[in-house]
Amino acid sequence: MAIKILLTLAFLAVMVGVGVYSRKHSGSVEGFVLGGRNVGPWLTAFAYGTSYFSAVVFIGYAGQFGWKFGLSATWIGIGNAVIGSLLAWLVLGRRTMLMTRHIQSKTMPDFFGTRFSSEGLRVAASVIAFVFLIPYTAGVYKGISTLFEMSFHIPYEYCVVVMAVLTALYVILGGYKATAINDFIQGVIMIFGISAVIIAVLGLKGGLVDAVQKLATLPSDADPGANGAFAAAFGPAPLSLLGVVILTSLGTWGLPQMVSKFYSITDEAAIRRGTVISTVFALIVAGGCYFLGGFGRLFEPATLPNGRIAFDSIIPSMLVTLPDILIALVVLLVLSASMSTLASLVLTSASTLTLDIIYRDKASTAGEVSAGQMNDEVVAKIERRKVVVMRVLILFFIALSLLIALNPPTFIAQLMGISWGALAGAFLAPFMLGLYWRGVTKGAVWASFAWGVGITVANMLAGNPVSPIDCGAIAMLGGFPVAFIASLVTPKPPKDHVESIFRCYE
Repeated sequence: MAIKILLTLAFLAVMVGVGVYSRKHSGSVEGFVLGGRNVGPWLTAFAYGTSYFSAVVFIGYAGQFGWKFGLSATWIGIGNAVIGSLLAWLVLGRRTMLMTRHIQSKTMPDFFGTRFSSEGLRVAASVIAFVFLIPYTAGVYKGISTLFEMSFHIPYEYCVVVMAVLTALYVILGGYKATAINDFIQGVIMIFGISAVIIAVLGLKGGLVDAVQKLATLPSDADPGANGAFAAAFGPAPLSLLGVVILTSLGTWGLPQMVSKFYSITDEAAIRRGTVISTVFALIVAGGCYFLGGFGRLFEPATLPNGRIAFDSIIPSMLVTLPDILIALVVLLVLSASMSTLASLVLTSASTLTLDIIYRDKASTAGEVSAGQMNDEVVAKIERRKVVVMRVLILFFIALSLLIALNPPTFIAQLMGISWGALAGAFLAPFMLGLYWRGVTKGAVWASFAWGVGITVANMLAGNPVSPIDCGAIAMLGGFPVAFIASLVTPKPPKDHVESIFRCYE
């Protein structure tokens, strides 16, 4: 216990120390939200990866889908690396960096508002982002607190509150720069942590070969007479596995907290280097998490009162018998993954509300002072006021997500499915098409918003007849035909405006 407590306290002290150190970079909006658009490839790649993989993946997804698919769950991690990291950087990285700088966009809602000349889209995107990032944040809280409860025997409620306070502290102090530096430190811990844990857990079952052989003897849930499905290449349910790969991999392309990483990177050379770094990171961390989860049936997780498996207890059940030093490493691993994701989520939400609703445009900023008074001193004062508002909203967002985390309605994986389905279903198609296609229209963006949010909420209100995971995948893929068809039948944007936007690629 002493080892776990000392390492955890040292880790938290470093995180807060980085926040204090980064205060000098957080005085302006550009510095607080984007790190001055001067963040290098290593910090950006690790920020992308650590925001991607949190306790939601390690505790929630790896446990639930490892139990459901066996070793084939590893394909989810491979998909995360290839689709969610490699292709995301190749397809979105350069174009996002160039266009957002050209139109001076700081957030995804700001991108929609400026790219399509619509204040309505800016506000609608802000509301969607704020509302549907909350269940994702609650899922992250639940994941880390489940592990803390197991390791330190501290009540879940206390873990959630302490986690929220510490994350808020370093984000409020240092903004994006503090988040990026901490993400790098946390990413290094995650790489070493997942490698050590896999070796130790497999050692408990006699090594890799023996563990796979034991897994192959287990009967399938659908056909108790058939053995070997959980050790097969594509598992017992290949189509369901494909849906999870799509949700968890393609979803990153439309999530505000992920895409914003491309806003802040330094230049095109950094994009190329970051692509490689991010892909390798994802392959190790995500591939390792799902590979580990694939052996969950060899252990004894807790059950719910109705007799069903408590999916969020599967990974903790694999770790509980490890030596104290390894459990301490796991605690740091999950803390690292979770705090980085939380920091990204709260910063995205607060900056979106501040810049896209409270200070919607330059006119609203200028209205705060009399004509002729917009000198450098006044502009700096308004910038500081915006940063203060963002810091207040960070506290507000954390408080809201805490209310959900203290009484979570479902498993971690389902919380994330609802969040990713609505956000990526609404944003992915119009954002990507907006970077590449001159013909996408304002009406198409509205249609995509209605589609992504509508199908997710309708499924939720109907009691989830389609699992949130599969519904999320449908929402993301369906957004493309919705946006394309709507672009053909709605009014075209002014040609001169579109040409001025796309001039950034010349």
